[in-house]
Amino acid sequence: MAIGFNIGNATYDPVCPDRNTSKSTKPRVLRAAFGDGYEQRIVDGINNLQQTFSVSFNNREKEEIDDIIAFFDSKNGVSSFDYTYPDSNSGGETTVKVVCEDYNLNYINSEFYGCTATFRRVYEP
Repeated sequence: MAIGFNIGNATYDPVCPDRNTSKSTKPRVLRAAFGDGYEQRIVDGINNLQQTFSVSFNNREKEEIDDIIAFFDSKNGVSSFDYTYPDSNSGGETTVKVVCEDYNLNYINSEFYGCTATFRRVYEP
């Protein structure tokens, strides 16, 4: 699969974000701190890496952005979808399940719009 995600529209599938996509990772750790400065840490859960992806779609035709926003609306921030991103560790691409709970529509002019979104990785089959 190419980088991006499918919205079920043959015209725009896959939807490829702009080049300034970023991935943020924060390990979830349980920590016990003691009075003398000593600290113990342990991984919290099996899939403890919390990952988010910041994506943007700038200067796109109004119809494409409308389709992207409609896709995010249809997922209601609960239904997951596959997102493929470039992965320098694997030397290619990696596909993960994500949800989109936060997205913004940007009005550029009457013919071109933009959209920014944050995808949160979820661990499910």
